[in-house]
Amino acid sequence: MKRLRFWIVIASLAAAAYSQSHNPSGAVLYEGGRLITGDGSTPIERGAFVVENGHITAIGNEGAVKAPAGAARVDLSGKTVMPAMINVHTHIGYEGYTSWGAQNYTPQNVLDHLQREAFYGTAAILSAGTSPLDASLQFQRDQQTGRFPAAAQFFFAPGMAPPNGGPDPVLLVATKALHVVNEVSTAQEARRVVRMIAGKKVQNIKIWVDDRRGTYPKMTPDVYSAIIDEAHKHHILVHAHATTLPDQKAVARAGADVLVHLVQNEKLDEEYLALLREKKPYWATVIGLGDPTAVCEHDPFFEQALPVKVIAAIRATSERRPLAPSCGPPSPNAPAREAILAYNFPRMIAAGARVVLGTDTGVHPGHTFGSGEHLELARWVQLGLTPSQAIVAATQRPAELLGLKDMGTLAVGKRASFLVLDANPLENIRNTRQISSVYLDGAKFDRDGVLARWKKADTSP
Repeated sequence: MKRLRFWIVIASLAAAAYSQSHNPSGAVLYEGGRLITGDGSTPIERGAFVVENGHITAIGNEGAVKAPAGAARVDLSGKTVMPAMINVHTHIGYEGYTSWGAQNYTPQNVLDHLQREAFYGTAAILSAGTSPLDASLQFQRDQQTGRFPAAAQFFFAPGMAPPNGGPDPVLLVATKALHVVNEVSTAQEARRVVRMIAGKKVQNIKIWVDDRRGTYPKMTPDVYSAIIDEAHKHHILVHAHATTLPDQKAVARAGADVLVHLVQNEKLDEEYLALLREKKPYWATVIGLGDPTAVCEHDPFFEQALPVKVIAAIRATSERRPLAPSCGPPSPNAPAREAILAYNFPRMIAAGARVVLGTDTGVHPGHTFGSGEHLELARWVQLGLTPSQAIVAATQRPAELLGLKDMGTLAVGKRASFLVLDANPLENIRNTRQISSVYLDGAKFDRDGVLARWKKADTSP
């Protein structure tokens, strides 16, 4: 009976949240807009592309692209088109906006979070370390078979940590309640868990290495080295949470594929930079999590998807809490943090760390699904990336990391998942927030419909 009720809910969500302006199997010519292809190349100032069966079948300069007979036409004059974003570090399922915890982890809530990602222009996400294995596999199967309405595509990485270690205190309680994180103490246990995950055909693993300033047990080198070695035997990528310079050196030296977080409290040294030049790992920066929430700035772009109660609670908070930015006075550590960021970020990039979009969203409602991506892009540019480089790091490169060969750029053969913007983000990266529409696999995502549903839920007694 519960499963029946769930599918009734999903059917109603589909009717409310997914609309199309055309038949997705029919050809559509989009013409006249500026095309940012996502690979760092010069944009096509007046471009055109054809979408058939959810994929791009032709792209080029306006007038040079011929539409198939009977194709519909969409005029994008004055608009800018870029690929939809891909986020490789989120924590899906626990955030309830007026509540938080394991009780919220349902297929309906996972879907809601994925629709929030789509609303803000993200086409795929990786939930890193905190999604239940079997439930996540079932959700993926259901999403792939079309049982859900339009939303960002869901990927996940099972988590591994020492007993009583792993996620931050906010996530730890919820993940323990659901027995999500695989706790390992020895190299032998670690290899056994990796082989189990490989048997499920999962392609990413998240490990937590640091001890959170001595408050958690620390994963030992023999254990994380065994995880990385066994994972690579099965073609699995390892995402390593490490925030100190010794820990990042150690996991990079051991062969971790993705470094998660910044080195937070010290400047990088030449030994580490040489290691980065050798290894060239991917790097999910998650800078925005430590920034004051944009809700404090009364920015409607960030407020529009949040309940009124949550907005009021964020603004009423006068005390800054770890991992929960508030509208109170800035942290006394903020200037030192900014100085470390300004020193470390460009040196990581220059040494070969391949920055990819990751936000750590899902632990606090002021830094949440979809909107957090836009904060991260702005911070990258503030710290020295060009807008074009930031877009590549949010589109093409995370697609490359996740092995999504049909996503990440505007090109023939790629899925037609893209943003239509009212302004040019190459002139100002904050223009990624000027969203006119979002398309997923060639179908226009019903942003107005999902927003109306969220507002209605917000006002319900």
